[in-house]
Amino acid sequence: MSQVDNEVRPSNFIRNIIDEDLKSGKHTSVQTRFPPEPNGFLHIGHAKSICLNFGIAQDYQGQCNLRFDDTNPEKEDIDYVHSIQDDVRWLGFDWSGEIRYSSNYFDQLHQYAVELITKGLAYVCFLNAEETREYRGTLKEPGKNSPYRDTSVEENLALFEKMRLGEFKEGECALRAKIDMASPFMCMRDPVIYRIRFAHHHQTGDKWCIYPMYDFTHCISDAIENITHSLCTLEFQDNRRLYDWVLDHLDDFNQPNRTRQYEFSRLNLEYTLMSKRKLNDLVTNNLVNGWDDPRMPTIAGLRRRGYTPASIREFCQRIGVTKQENLIEGGVLDACIREELNENAPRAMAVLRPIKVVIENYPSATPETINAPMHPNKPEMGTRELAFGKELFIDAEDFRESANKHFKRLVLGKEVRLRNAYVIKAERFEHDDEGNVTTVYCTYDNETLGKNPSDGRKVKGVIHWVEASTAKPAEFRIYNRLFTDATPAAFDTIDEVINSESLVVLQGVAEAGLVNAEAEKAYQFEREGYFCADNKDSSKEHLVFNLTVPLRDSFA
Repeated sequence: MSQVDNEVRPSNFIRNIIDEDLKSGKHTSVQTRFPPEPNGFLHIGHAKSICLNFGIAQDYQGQCNLRFDDTNPEKEDIDYVHSIQDDVRWLGFDWSGEIRYSSNYFDQLHQYAVELITKGLAYVCFLNAEETREYRGTLKEPGKNSPYRDTSVEENLALFEKMRLGEFKEGECALRAKIDMASPFMCMRDPVIYRIRFAHHHQTGDKWCIYPMYDFTHCISDAIENITHSLCTLEFQDNRRLYDWVLDHLDDFNQPNRTRQYEFSRLNLEYTLMSKRKLNDLVTNNLVNGWDDPRMPTIAGLRRRGYTPASIREFCQRIGVTKQENLIEGGVLDACIREELNENAPRAMAVLRPIKVVIENYPSATPETINAPMHPNKPEMGTRELAFGKELFIDAEDFRESANKHFKRLVLGKEVRLRNAYVIKAERFEHDDEGNVTTVYCTYDNETLGKNPSDGRKVKGVIHWVEASTAKPAEFRIYNRLFTDATPAAFDTIDEVINSESLVVLQGVAEAGLVNAEAEKAYQFEREGYFCADNKDSSKEHLVFNLTVPLRDSFA
């Protein structure tokens, strides 16, 4: 079922239901499913559902199906099918048996629609879209019956067959369930269960020109696959009545121990959109660079940014499973990856805004080799070799001509320690015509490698650096929140809340060993943050590193 190690997980109301069902004998095993629509990339909200459905199946020694809800061919694409499979596996899960598609059941779904027609529980309606809305009523007023509601069974069967054969135009008619136009629940007011679409389907080709609606398809697909606990988010709570109505009125499924739907709260995360439609708008309007842009909350985007499967699973566990809607602070997700990388990420040095340092009293033009730990608290991770020589790069923000006592970096006339190396003292500097410092001339104390000055001088500051002759040019992509407001979905126009500083690109240098950095592998760039090599754009010839998360909580 899964690559994820078994671990103790907190209980929740869904697990309590499953425990009771198994104890009472209602079910003897657990069968869940993850049913995404292949009309976009999965996002962090889907990760919660993946962890829930696959995690429950794993913990109860059950099964979890991957089933694509592919009933809307105009918006679906086989590329999305492949990306979803990749995301599920990357998160550490695998599905039971073959991949399933709702389209696998199109023949059966058609027969079940015929069964409802035969029982007088479905009819072909010729109201247009505007008329259908008018007849549906409002939340305060009941709807009224369609003039086609009492068409005979025989005529409805003939009309539905004409729909199947493509003898009506798109939108000319639809098959509706005959339930209750006065129901307080809008979804029960004779909902459409089949509509006409002359669209090529990525699985069934051009076999069908009628396609079942989600509410009709989903419950039957669950029942066919013997799903014991159909888990979905709270926006489908009212639709549970339609879910049950369909199965109650089909002979194959009207049984006590059939599948049941249970709802939990969806994930709402600060500064993030959780609508695939709105995320698609960001992509199509070129507000981001594709579905896997590291600013996107998609699993592919988080992966490219450097989040790990374990950190996302830990996040999903921390936020829990409840029926209460709430807005999760962005810092919760960042804390999960920061804690993991602080523990496991090897250290390295990179200078994002380089200025040159010349050590005037360094005796040789040939760099020496210094050994530095891969991790300060994990000697078992070994060491790495650093070149150290006469010319270095340091970060422009680490030098000041003058500064107060709180500035613990390099100041003219004062000393600072270079990480894993010597103590240096700034003697003079040069700047360009705009006043920007270009070069700092220093001296070094050659007795301070790995130890304090022998005369007892106190050197409090430590800065990072990269030796100039071996430095590798690198591009650093600094990612910030994509939106300036914590609830971007509340705005009519997304452009209003797009953060113009959501991506800042810097050209700097990295220590030589990073030329072999593996895509997606995390490093702590000392004093800068956690970065990984971009999984699309980085190469040995052109290093590109993405900021995963700062060293400290940026949401605080």
